[in-house]
Amino acid sequence: PAPMEQQAGSNQSAVELCSSNQYALETCNALSSLNQTWERIFSEQGVRFEQPMLRFATSTQFRSGCGAASVGMGPFYCPADKGIYIDIGFYEQLAKMARNGGDFARYYVVAHEYGHHIQTITGVAAQIRSAQQQHPRAANRLQVVMELHADCYAGVWAGRNRNLIEPGDMEEGMAAAAAIGDDTLQRNAGQRVDAESFTHGTSAQRMQALRLGLESSDDRQCDRILQAG
Repeated sequence: PAPMEQQAGSNQSAVELCSSNQYALETCNALSSLNQTWERIFSEQGVRFEQPMLRFATSTQFRSGCGAASVGMGPFYCPADKGIYIDIGFYEQLAKMARNGGDFARYYVVAHEYGHHIQTITGVAAQIRSAQQQHPRAANRLQVVMELHADCYAGVWAGRNRNLIEPGDMEEGMAAAAAIGDDTLQRNAGQRVDAESFTHGTSAQRMQALRLGLESSDDRQCDRILQAG
C-alpha cells in the first residue's frame, strides 16, 4: 500500500482515503507506480531511495511540515516532511483549464510533485535554493528551472511505463502542461504576460520538458535543463 498519513480534518485510514473516490484511487495508484519506477532507477544507479508520503488535503485549512496550508494552494510538495499534498478539488479545476478530464493529466500533476521529492533527496533542490539565496535577482528564473526539471522527471516516469499509457494520454499530459504555463495563466487572467514574474515556465517550456523526459526515459537527460538554466 502507498505510504500515507491521515490528514487534518479526517479520521479515515489510508485505505479508506484511497478508496473514497475515483480521483483518490487514481492518485494512490499513481504514487505506487512512481515509487516502483523511481526505486528501480535509484537501484540501477546504486543510490539509496526514500519514498515520499502522500497526504490528501481533506479540510480547507491544514498544517504541513512547511507550515499552514489551504486547499486553495493546489497540489504541492513539502521538503520538510517529504510529503506530497494533493487537493482532489484541483483536478476538477485542471480539467476545465486543460479542456479535458483525462486521467493522465492528473497523473502528470502527481508525477510533477514527485519530481520535487526526487530533487530533494538527490540534493538538486538544495543546490537551487542556495543559488537563489546567492543571486536573489535570479530567484524566479532558477525557480522556473526547478519546475521544468520536475516536469522532465514526470516525463521520465511516463516514458518508463509506456505499457500503461493509453492512446491520447500524452495529448492529455501535454494539454495539462500547456494549461498551467505561466504565460497562459497570466493571459487567461487578463494580465500582461510578464516573463520576470514567471515561476514555472511557459506552456511551451513545460511541454518541452515533459517531452524530454518522456522520449528519453532517462532522468540524467533532465540535467540538460539544469545546465541550460
